[in-house]
This record gives sequence, structure tokens and C-alpha cells, in this order.
Amino acid sequence: MNAVGIDVSKGKSMVAVMKPFGEIVYSPFEVQHNEAALKDLAKKLLALKGETRVVIEYTGNYYTPIANILSESGIYVSVINAILIHDYKNNSLRRVKTDKKDAVKLANYAIDSWLELPRYHIEDDARMLLKNYYHQYEQYSKLHTMISNNLISLLDITYPGVNKLFKSTPREDGHEKWVDFVHEFYHSSKVISYTRSVFHKRYNSWCKKYRYRYSESKADEIYNHAKQCVSTLPNNEHSKKLIQTCVTELQLMNNTLFTIRTEMHNIAASLPEYPVVMSMYGVGTVLGPQLIAEIGNVRRFHSKKALIAYAGIDAPPYQSGDVNVKSRSMTKRGSSSLRHTLFLIMGIYLKNSPQNEPIYQYMIRKKAEGKHFKVYIMASANKFLRCYYAIVNNYLKSID
Repeated sequence: MNAVGIDVSKGKSMVAVMKPFGEIVYSPFEVQHNEAALKDLAKKLLALKGETRVVIEYTGNYYTPIANILSESGIYVSVINAILIHDYKNNSLRRVKTDKKDAVKLANYAIDSWLELPRYHIEDDARMLLKNYYHQYEQYSKLHTMISNNLISLLDITYPGVNKLFKSTPREDGHEKWVDFVHEFYHSSKVISYTRSVFHKRYNSWCKKYRYRYSESKADEIYNHAKQCVSTLPNNEHSKKLIQTCVTELQLMNNTLFTIRTEMHNIAASLPEYPVVMSMYGVGTVLGPQLIAEIGNVRRFHSKKALIAYAGIDAPPYQSGDVNVKSRSMTKRGSSSLRHTLFLIMGIYLKNSPQNEPIYQYMIRKKAEGKHFKVYIMASANKFLRCYYAIVNNYLKSID
């Protein structure tokens, strides 16, 4: 048996090949991440006598070029969670951290865990695209929140509280009413510079321009609020530029998020489990693709417990001597993105209160037992994932 440990970094990897009892086949050597070098590595490993297994540490997207080429060449490749490698054989007082040492450590791990190494399977293009779109969506969402908060902070000194006057949800194209409004009426004194009747006409024209519903009572509310505002920045071209620049950035971010959501939905619709996932309660056109993106092919999990562990919402038992802890915190050693998506789905259950839904009934039962909010929410998410695993697996079997 030949155990290959590959320590991956950006653009290159360190490779060590060993046999049992510490026999070195190849001392650690460096391989660049280009097609020619990786194919040469594959030939070198295929030429070894006996069975060969490769262990690679999961490192973002850096491992995919080498894992894909080696796997396509017929070599047994296993991609391991970094936590497992970090906790493996830390029995030295000296903390040595080099690429060569890490490659040897991975090779030793391969020897010790030879029979339990899970085989790496190349993701199809659609799932890989969907997952990357989702990760980009998360990054842009954070920027959107930051820019939105910044705009509200600026409005606090030009038009305090104007964002709270509009309760409508964002449109499907990403436009938000309050954002479009402050682009035109960036200062409270601009509103009250008109008479009430003239402002009504201006507001009506604005609603028609941006395709919003006009309400006379809303126009009165806006006008009355503007009369009571205390602004600390003057109404001039500099203030106008300050607000409108921030609004433009926020609108651009809204458009970007809308484009990504549309692409995610189109890609998810091409996957076989799409119809059955979308039929689940709480899963809509936004959260559905996110859920599919982060879980991936559900068949890669050998059981529902493995899927729950991947989400990091499992609470493993702890027993030592007379100590037997039955209630523990969830591990959070999994996908934080999946946990976030599940939290949003559980929020929909809470908001809509679907009495006939088993997940909601379970949630209410746990709440009635006196469980903390986060406890019964994540317990319900756990049950949701179990249902997801069973429903999607059965559906995929039925269409095979």
C-alpha cells in the first residue's frame, strides 16, 4: 500500500509518498498546479506497485485541480476535513509547521485511516456553478447590508427616519422603495420646499416613474414627517452628491444580487431534485437554490446523520465514568452557510405558523417544553434536514 499525502496551497502542492512503518517512497517534493505537472504526478503515482490512496486536506477551492486530475486518472483520492488533520497526532511539544511536515502528516493519516477513507467524487458542472454562485451571493449580501446601513447613517443627518416610512418588501428586480425615494428626495427640506398639494403631485409622478402604487395618505405621512425632521447637514449640491452616490452603490448591489439569484434559480432548475425540494414548505425561489447549492448531491451522505453533521447542528453524546451528559450544544463543525439557510427557513415557519406542517408542530412542541429560542429552532432544523434527506433520496430513487 502506498499512502500519498498532499499539502495543498495556492498554485502548488507538496507531495509525500510513504508505506507502512514509516518507509519513505518519495521524499516530499513540490508540484505546480498546471496541467502538465499534475498529469506527470498522476503517471508517477500510477507507476507505484500496490494500491495507492491519496489524502488531501480540504482547502477552499485550491484542492480541486489536483483532486480532479488524480481522480480522473483512476487514483483513489480522499478529501479530508481540515479539523481531522489538525487534531491528528499532535503529540509533540514543538509546534513545527512546514509544507513538508504537513504532507508527511497527511500520508501518515492515510496509513492509519486506510479503510475509512471516503472516496472523492468530482462534482458535476451545474452543482459546482450553483455552489460558487451561492458563495458569491453571501459575499454580496454582506456588502449590501454594509452599504444599506451606511446610507441610513447618512440619512440620519439629512432626512432622519425616512427609511422607516416605507414598509413594502423589495421587488423581484431588487428595487427598494425607500432607496429609490431618497435618490430623488435626499433631504427633508427638499420635501417641505413644496406646498402640500405640489408635493402630492411630485410624489405621484415619482410613483409612476418607478412603478410604485400611489397613496395620498402616504404622501401626507411623508410630508408631515419631513416638517418635523431636524437635519444637521445643509440642503445643497454637496449633500445631494453624498446621498445619491451611496444610493447608486446600493442600487448597483441590488441589481447584482438580483442577477445572481436569477442565475442560481436557473441552474437549480436543471438539477433532478429541484421539483421535490421546491415543493417543501418554507422553500421558495431564493432559499430553494441556496439549500440545493450547499447540500449538493444528497447521495454523497451515507445517512441522514451524516447530513446533519455536515450542517454542524448535531449534538453528539458525552459520557465518562458516572458523567453522562445528554443535553449538549451543537457542534457547529460544519457548513455555516447551510446553518444560515436553515435558520431562514425556520423563520418562515415561525412567521406563517402552518398548523398542518409536521415541522411546525414539532417546533411548537419543543417551545412548549420551555426550550430556548435557538434550541427549538435548531432542533426543528435538524428534523427538517432528516425530512429533506428522506424525501429527496426517495425521489431520486423513483426517477432512476
